[in-house]
Amino acid sequence: MSKNEKQQNPIARRRFLKGATALGGAAALGFPMISRAQAKTIKVGMPTILSGRVAQLGISSRNGMMMELDKFNAAGGLGGRKIEMVVRDSKGQPQEAARVSRELINSDGCEILFDCEASSGAFAVHEVARDLGVLCIHNISETSSLSADPKIRIPNAFRVTRQGVHDSIAGGSYAAAVAKAKGLRKWMTCSPDYAYGRDTTAQFAEYLKLFYPEVEMVGEAWPKLFQPDYTEVITKILQAKPQALYSCLWGGDLTSYIDQGNIYALFGATEFFAVNMADYTTLTAVKNLPTGIHSGNRYVKTFPRTPANAAWADAYRAKYKDYPTNWSWEAATGMHFLVAAMKKTNSADGKKLAEALRGMKIESPFGADGTITMRAEDQTTIGYAIGWGTTISKEPYIPEIKAGDWKQILELELDWKKRNNYL
Repeated sequence: MSKNEKQQNPIARRRFLKGATALGGAAALGFPMISRAQAKTIKVGMPTILSGRVAQLGISSRNGMMMELDKFNAAGGLGGRKIEMVVRDSKGQPQEAARVSRELINSDGCEILFDCEASSGAFAVHEVARDLGVLCIHNISETSSLSADPKIRIPNAFRVTRQGVHDSIAGGSYAAAVAKAKGLRKWMTCSPDYAYGRDTTAQFAEYLKLFYPEVEMVGEAWPKLFQPDYTEVITKILQAKPQALYSCLWGGDLTSYIDQGNIYALFGATEFFAVNMADYTTLTAVKNLPTGIHSGNRYVKTFPRTPANAAWADAYRAKYKDYPTNWSWEAATGMHFLVAAMKKTNSADGKKLAEALRGMKIESPFGADGTITMRAEDQTTIGYAIGWGTTISKEPYIPEIKAGDWKQILELELDWKKRNNYL
């Protein structure tokens, strides 16, 4: 309203002054004026794998993340600011993961990296986070050194996933009990030839021998990541004639390996321990799922056996017409931690969020006791449901899972860290 209009219309002038006074009073009482800058979206960049043999990693990670994001945005976000995800395909190539991560921050205006790469790409994303200083949440990589090794660890990166050393301690304890009962002393390993495969297999062998010293490792095989043909590997195993075989192959690689192994009757000749078997992505993709494969839990609706976990699985399947995976619950938990930190700090500032995340505990359907904690000293999650069981050929696929002992896991992990100078 112009000055002349106010002078010519005293009623309008009084209304104008009354409105201005009200706004001033609101400001005095602490109600913020909503500006375009305050209401802008919070852009979060998500590098992941959306094409190729393990595209399901990125698809199910994105789906799991959206389960939490949709709730946050529907509730109004952070004081009206909603999270906008910018998702980019790395095609499973570490150099591409680094490139798209840098682009997400520098070109797309993202404030946070929500990393959903396999370990091969996560280390590349980690270095981008180190260089740019932005908050990074790793949601998929399980290579223990990513958060355990102080030479790699950075204050602005957090890991919301299961961890190889945790799985290896729980798996070694379980496998040793089975081996003692069945007299399985002659073992071999077959795992993917990259950081996660090498590290986790070495850790499993270490703890298997700790719990059952009579075990003898008679051979090892290291197929390449995403290798299409396992004939040579399977032949090598059959020639060595191990009583038991351990593998941390995963996703499409594990599916192909089992399908090809079935042709050679591999799993009738040896007891198979596959830490990554109990995940719907694999369980439903294998053409003829052998009965009696031993597996760590990845994600199944029946473990933990709680109403909250079953309800989450049902909601996911109703929304996406597909089963959730291990990657789904990890990404959902990563977003749960992120929004919890935003609510606690009333901020999207990376440094404030990092401070809030250290030591944070959240209620979670995926927790061994209904909670998961972000351990402060190495910024990685503990307390998630962990255990082992054996397969049947149809749902529920792994009907009974023996829970791992977190007290034992944490004690042995601490000793492992001391021996590796990780403290």
